Amino acid sequence: MYYIYILFSLKTNKYYIGSTDDLARILKHHNAGSTPSTKSGAPNWEIRYTEAVIDRTTALKRELEIKKKKAETISKG
Repeated sequence: MYYIYILFSLKTNKYYIGSTDDLARILKHHNAGSTPSTKSGAPNWEIRYTEAVIDRTTALKRELEIKKKKAETISKG
């Protein structure tokens, strides 16, 4: 089972979208500041949304769909 997740940082007031097969591990990883794109929000990331899918390929496709919608929303301002 794979998961698409959305994290939110209270410190930076930003969201991060990703996918993983281990939610607990990935949250610890982000909060440890081990990911360059989320380092500024560490250690205040919290999971705001998860979605379970059958495999990694499906997870990556869904992650890209969400990121595309986010980009469209931002560009419409």
